[in-house]
Order: sequence, then C-alpha cells, then structure tokens
Amino acid sequence: MADLPAHALEEPSYEVVSSSEDYELRRYAPYVVAQTQVRGDFSTAGNRAFRILAGYIFGRNEEQEKMAMTAPVTSHASEQDAQWVYRFVMESKYTLDSLPTPVDPRVSIKPIPGKLFAVRRFRGSWSAQNIAGHEAKLRDAIALDGLSHNGPLLVARYNPPFTPWFMRRNEVMLEVTPPQS
Repeated sequence: MADLPAHALEEPSYEVVSSSEDYELRRYAPYVVAQTQVRGDFSTAGNRAFRILAGYIFGRNEEQEKMAMTAPVTSHASEQDAQWVYRFVMESKYTLDSLPTPVDPRVSIKPIPGKLFAVRRFRGSWSAQNIAGHEAKLRDAIALDGLSHNGPLLVARYNPPFTPWFMRRNEVMLEVTPPQS
C-alpha cells in the first residue's frame, strides 16, 4: 500500500527483506523506547498511557528536557491480565544513557534489540474488531509462508487521534523467526 504523506516524525530504522500483498518482512535496527503499563480494556488504556508517556517527552523528566514526538506508538497486551504495554520510540539521537531520567515511576526506558517482524499495514479505526481482522490475515499469511512467530502482537499507530479514520496509518506486527536457509 502506498503511504500518505507523513507528519515528518522520526520512525525506527528498518530494511524491507521481502514483501507480498499481505505483509512486509522487515528487519528493524535496535532502538530505545519509553514505556508504561496500564490496566483496562483496549479502548481506554491507550488514552491513559498516552498521557503518561507524553508527559515524559514534553518535559516531565529530571532534566525538564522536551523531546520530539516520534512514530509509531506501539501497544501490546502484557502477560498480566487486563494490562497493556504502550511504547513511544525515542529519537535516534538518544542512547539509553543519554535519555532524560523519568520522574514518573510509571515510565521506564528500555532498549529494543534488532528484530525481524512480519508487518501488515492498514488504514482505518483503532477498534479491537478492525485490529483482530488484520491480525488474523497476518497470522494466516505468515503461516502459509512457513514462518513461525514469537512474542505478542504489536499494534503500531502512526497518526494522532484527530486524524480522520480513513487517513490513519496503522500496522499489526509479529516478531518472526528468520527462515532457515
């Protein structure tokens, strides 16, 4: 699918290994995230998590440093019941050691190692039903291609909530085991 013009937000670096009608296989370089874990259902957890993480990048840190917004905001169900992990990707100019220190104990900084992901891009709402439909298509497509996945389903959102639903860029992502040569 072709991209609509982006909001010039920095995104994690990746290489497209292969692509099909149903998904792209992407190799991501390592990056750093600020993350928080919140309770609640999918529709309400995101608003709470966003406010917590936005506070951190907009200066609620020991250095009172304001940072740029990046994309995507990712989320996944945690291993604990009714909890969600939300992540903001940090700008590439920062390292684990150079990021400002969070003052909110709900915010943690975490390095994400380079990984291989199967990624299905879609437009539309962030409803659980829409996401589940694209998740099923992604899982079916990678199974047909003989790929196995590990880890939780990641939901990646690239646009602010005020973006009209039909213009939103969204992705569902599954970490996959590299195929054996």
